[in-house]
Amino acid sequence: MQLVIAIIKPAKLNDVREALEHVGCQGMTITEVRGFGRQKGHTELYRGAEYRIDFLPKIRIDIAVTDDQLEAAIDAIRDAAHTGNTGDGKIFVTPLSTVIRIRTGEVDKFAI
Repeated sequence: MQLVIAIIKPAKLNDVREALEHVGCQGMTITEVRGFGRQKGHTELYRGAEYRIDFLPKIRIDIAVTDDQLEAAIDAIRDAAHTGNTGDGKIFVTPLSTVIRIRTGEVDKFAI
């Protein structure tokens, strides 16, 4: 089992969600986050004053997948979130040692 963490542009959330549903991912956790990488923020003008926005809004998606779902999930996220512009995001994959469904007590792949 693997934990896939994707940081994407907010405008791409629905596309990514639909792509993940299409490949069989049944659940995910979404968090609104702020950050920067190579995109490094930008400058905006507000009421005649210029100010710098260093941390840009992003969406963090956490998905627990079985090992056989991993490549399909990564491909779905990458294809749906891609715009070709700086700031498209990142995908991180880390192993999951145990997953437990609280309601039923199911464990590991049966709990995903």
